[in-house]
Amino acid sequence: MPQVLRDHRSALRPVRLGRADCLVETRADGTVFIRSRHQLPNYPKALTERLAHWANVAPERLFLSDRGSDGAWRKLTYADALAKVRSIGAALLRRGLSAERPVVILSGNDLEHQLLGLAAMHVGIPYAPISPAYSLISTDFGKLRYIVNLLTPGLVFASDGTLFARTIREVVPSDVELVLTRGAVADRPATPFSELLQTGASPAVDAAHAAVGPDTVAKLLFTSGSTGHPKGVINTQRMLCSNQVMIQIAQPCFQDAPPVIVDWAPWHHTAGGNHNIGIALFNGGSFYVDDGKPMPGAIEATVRNLREIAPTWYFNVPKGFEALLPHLRADEELRRTFFSRLQVLFYAGAGMAQHVADALQELAVATCGERIRLLTSLGSTETAPMAIIRTWESQRAGNIGLPAVGVELKLVPTEDKFEARLRGPNITPGYWRESELTAKAFDEDGYYRMGDALKFPDPNDAEHGLLFDGRIAEDFKLATGTWVSLGPVRAGFIDHFAPYVRDVVVAGPDRDDIAVLVFPDTQACRRFTPDLATDAPTEAVLNDPRVVKEFEFLLSTLAAKSTGSSNRVCRAILLSDPPSLDAGEVTDKGSINQRAVLKHRAALVEELYASPSPSRVISIAGGR
Repeated sequence: MPQVLRDHRSALRPVRLGRADCLVETRADGTVFIRSRHQLPNYPKALTERLAHWANVAPERLFLSDRGSDGAWRKLTYADALAKVRSIGAALLRRGLSAERPVVILSGNDLEHQLLGLAAMHVGIPYAPISPAYSLISTDFGKLRYIVNLLTPGLVFASDGTLFARTIREVVPSDVELVLTRGAVADRPATPFSELLQTGASPAVDAAHAAVGPDTVAKLLFTSGSTGHPKGVINTQRMLCSNQVMIQIAQPCFQDAPPVIVDWAPWHHTAGGNHNIGIALFNGGSFYVDDGKPMPGAIEATVRNLREIAPTWYFNVPKGFEALLPHLRADEELRRTFFSRLQVLFYAGAGMAQHVADALQELAVATCGERIRLLTSLGSTETAPMAIIRTWESQRAGNIGLPAVGVELKLVPTEDKFEARLRGPNITPGYWRESELTAKAFDEDGYYRMGDALKFPDPNDAEHGLLFDGRIAEDFKLATGTWVSLGPVRAGFIDHFAPYVRDVVVAGPDRDDIAVLVFPDTQACRRFTPDLATDAPTEAVLNDPRVVKEFEFLLSTLAAKSTGSSNRVCRAILLSDPPSLDAGEVTDKGSINQRAVLKHRAALVEELYASPSPSRVISIAGGR
């Protein structure tokens, strides 16, 4: 760990954050209940009440901005946004849309997407933003077809008809109205988005908005379907509004100055579509749509945006921060702008490797002489999403904190772990048109079963926070009866092999030991093969003896640190094929589906355990 973190000589940039205090009750059966000592205050009955508030209080303040086709920022003030939302709301009401005929959005983050979603919520019509990956990456449209059939939409929107033409022709019924910002679909009539803006707001809009209440369905967000078809998670106004008050209590700095956010996280996911854009809207902030992504070839757009816009609150997934690090190191202008007024670095979606957290702080200190708060939280689509949050500095990047104000956490002993269950106003009432799935998601006391395991870093003091301890359903036993906690094994492997591994799938149920299938970072591995052509195929890089030797070394040094068969990885295969979306190996947000990969690549799993080992298997013995 760098000296700057170990001895705390560098000051933390001052920022006002919520207190970490809780009430803990342990029952005789070992079940632990944790909740905040404080009560959740009142919250709005509808999220767009905040849009109306800021349109009145700060009408000319920038609310939302994205890059147009010419690369310039398109800008929308709070007053403009409210006027457009009311006009679009009138157009939607005239079409008789409802929960039985909701709005579906196929395309990604832009002004039109957000205006249409806000308008639907404003007048009480549910909308469903769907991952563009289901349209643009999938080859069979299986998941998208299931979603459209489940929803029975009355209106489908896409930003670009030309880009989404094949999807629309194959999946969207011909009697469903199509709305496009630009482009066209051959032989398919479409309404220009601009036409929605020309509808005059009417008393019907105000009446419909007045009828919106806390239990009105605001949107339907689809999980990635790791156990089958995607599930439509019902998001009510109560969930969204109460969660934003929880976030505001945890980070009262948002009330000190309106946040400035530059963010790429997709709005079809709860982090981007509820948490991040919600922070800006609820607190009168300014939100810049980042057209980059945390991956090679796309992170450059993020870098360009961060050179121009200095955020006060910055969110990314751990891989996004990792992708940004080389650019921050190499670009002084980027570094100075990025850290100039930054109050909080916030990550979620996965555990952050300690070396990434340390590197961010080293750069912050070198640039502005202060460390920046690095915070995180845990939640899910079903929790709106923030349920547990850390608001204090921690020497362990994986500390997720304590339940938010208003959330009750129930930790149920399961084998040698604690299963996390949650109750509160931010929890979904269930899954759209899936009563059986809904019933299974809650326990006898009405707590939502997250499926995550949590543990205490300090069993004697809960106020030190909680650590993520893997997914309950993913843990398994070796043939010896030894339990393997998959989460820590996977995280430890990725951290030890950084930066050469993108993800890893752990095998071993009913086997003698643990082995893994590795999705390598081929670009990082190329540093061992400088003499190979830059366009050399992936197989040539991964089979190069120099790459193999490095993986053998890292596998052996990782094994040397293990404490036994429960965390010793003995063999590995480097995969040249990326995970498949259609096969369910990867979710649309890039998360690996462990179970699907093992099933789809069962032949490779057999190779891992074959005797003698096939040539492609790397082992701690150093042989292939």
